[in-house]
Amino acid sequence: MFNRRRFMEIASVVLSMGAVLGMAGCAGAPSAKLPGAGITATDYSKPEHWLSVPTSIDKPVDVFYLYSTAWKKVSATDPNMCEINNPSMLVGAKFAFARQATAFETVANIFAPYYRQADADYTLGLAEPERENVIAAQPSIDALAAFDYFIQHQNHGRPFILAGHSQGSNVLLNILSDYMVKRPDVYRRMVAAYVIGYSVTSDYLARNPHLKFAQGPTDTGVIISYNTQAPDVPAGKNPVLLPGALAINPLSWTRTSALASRSLNLGALMPVSTTSFERLPEFADAQVDVAKGVLLTTANPTGLRLGLGPGIYHSYDYPFYYFNIRENAANRISSYR
Repeated sequence: MFNRRRFMEIASVVLSMGAVLGMAGCAGAPSAKLPGAGITATDYSKPEHWLSVPTSIDKPVDVFYLYSTAWKKVSATDPNMCEINNPSMLVGAKFAFARQATAFETVANIFAPYYRQADADYTLGLAEPERENVIAAQPSIDALAAFDYFIQHQNHGRPFILAGHSQGSNVLLNILSDYMVKRPDVYRRMVAAYVIGYSVTSDYLARNPHLKFAQGPTDTGVIISYNTQAPDVPAGKNPVLLPGALAINPLSWTRTSALASRSLNLGALMPVSTTSFERLPEFADAQVDVAKGVLLTTANPTGLRLGLGPGIYHSYDYPFYYFNIRENAANRISSYR
């Protein structure tokens, strides 16, 4: 369960200082020390703290993207949290951006901050309350500051999409649960939130009645989420699948258990090397297991790196359905406008 009280305490301090809501004009100002938490938010007025800022704004909608876990500690004695300029994270973030965020590049201007991350092996090994405490610290403090900088200085009132994966999606849940309720004017401009690769649960939505989960292919102001795995993955083996998770099918954009055949798949974006990808049409089918809240696929590609175990296609939540996500974002933008 997300430690809402802990996150609210941290966020309230930041909000009261104007560092996150921009009330005091934070452009160029140094980051402020957060009393009690001992955490300093990264200064997002510095260009080097951004993975992506468009050189020209040529689309009427923006995307604010948070990459998945892009760093892991080398030895057990290393810190469990990386610094904002960690070389390994900077490289990994670019790779995640290329296979995830670019799905939106034809329909929106993409803004993506760097943010401090927790080591995935350490974090996923914790019980859920402790895990959420870790994510509510440096990762969410940074993302909250970055998102507000984006709203205050980069977005200029345009509609926007939130997009993330894995740890990035976990952090997005914190932005959605706290920032949006404090700033309904901002929330009204949200086309959709693609919170993919981490569980959005019925309990989370019950605690946040201002949020709603997607029901179909064109509703707006909604959360879109799923976690992909093979049908034979044993219960409890997928660490990002939480009890009460909800899922939508990225081929049919429905929440029923009906199978969407691979003929509906407009194309996966699969790696050829560390720097190049290829489009593979009709690559994977998709079916929601409503009881488990997980997305099932019978695709059985060989040679994939499956970091969470056999049949858990966590790293391919975006790539398997890349071009369907692109089309869906365009459809939701059209519906919003």
